[in-house]
Amino acid sequence: MNDPTESGDNFLPVNSGRRNLLKGAVTAAIIGSGMGTSLMISRSASAASAPAALKNIVGPITANSVIPAVGYAVYASNQPLRAFKFQRRAIGPNDVAIEIQYCGVCHSDIHTGLGHWGPQKLPLVTGHELAGVVVAVGGSVSRYRPGDRVGVGCMVDSCGVCSECTAGFEQFCTKGTTWTYGSPTTDPTGVTQGGYANVAVVKEHFVISIPDNIELAAAGPIMCSAVTVYSPLRHWDVRPDSRIGVVGLGGLGHIAVKLAKAMGAEVIVLTTSPDKVADARKFGASDVIVNHEKSQMDKYARSMDFILDTVPYKHEMDPLISLLKRDATLCLVGVGKADEPNQLAPITTILGRNAFAGSLIGSIRETQDVIDFCSQHNISPQISIIPVQQINSAWRNVIDKKVRYRYVIDMTSIKPEV
Repeated sequence: MNDPTESGDNFLPVNSGRRNLLKGAVTAAIIGSGMGTSLMISRSASAASAPAALKNIVGPITANSVIPAVGYAVYASNQPLRAFKFQRRAIGPNDVAIEIQYCGVCHSDIHTGLGHWGPQKLPLVTGHELAGVVVAVGGSVSRYRPGDRVGVGCMVDSCGVCSECTAGFEQFCTKGTTWTYGSPTTDPTGVTQGGYANVAVVKEHFVISIPDNIELAAAGPIMCSAVTVYSPLRHWDVRPDSRIGVVGLGGLGHIAVKLAKAMGAEVIVLTTSPDKVADARKFGASDVIVNHEKSQMDKYARSMDFILDTVPYKHEMDPLISLLKRDATLCLVGVGKADEPNQLAPITTILGRNAFAGSLIGSIRETQDVIDFCSQHNISPQISIIPVQQINSAWRNVIDKKVRYRYVIDMTSIKPEV
């Protein structure tokens, strides 16, 4: 797999200068809306008299008007993704409009698009690893201004008042979390549309600030893959004296190794891919077990404080429990086809009073925490940047386990489709 910093026919290079280009070029103006609120809109220096039609938006942003958008959408589970013109909602007082510059490709996008998680309202733009630049904000927004570097993860709304939301766990909202794509909404398309697009409108509370030392191209996957593993690592108290196992070295697993290593833990990787052993060690693993090799499994029997299982396919789980200390937990975060559940033998957890658990992404607070943690520890996912026109081959490569380790779409490449 190509290194993400190399240029060529298939991959685009990271442009380290682009992240500050818009921020340094725009000025802000306040435009009164008919509702008595205000809208702050970015303007180019050469067009200060009117809101600018930014480079990747189909038309200008204006107060009280829906925003034309274009993305790549699933039209049917047996058809390739293709361009889709649609509308984002008008910017409300608490909304942030974001020009999407990059969007990561998560296996969840593929499961959703292929119908593995049930029927969807189509066409559907997937993608919940958004990174870009603020282009406008509603009058009540206080944390963001045009030009700020921001991201959005797996959710864009929740009820805000239930016991889970008030405790800071929006992903467990008892009234139903609004996911970044596929959730019913009053937005023009009837469902939320995701980040394989050029612009998004998101409530301020669900927008994440991206530290300046993190490349926008690398930031998107932190909003999903990193927080999905960070949340359980924190919840099960992984720390410097912990020995943990990470099962699977894909989009989730490779960043889990980096995060756990930065937390001071000893990390043992379990993989079915011998060609990933060197990568696992490079990411911070002290040892690697390939295909449950018996001598290695015996070596680590009853020695692990925690195991994080990132594999999104049906796989053998009983041997993993044998690696846990008494009272330790195996947590599954990889989710595959809904009709192919993983199973444990009844006796497996009994022998060590072990627990089998799951974890769902992370809260908004945890998402900001993990990107700040990555900033502090110089952690970044390993990515390959592609133009949006290659999304169908990218999905195929994810299914065939050929990606190393996360595809990220350069959404500026969608411009020819407008």
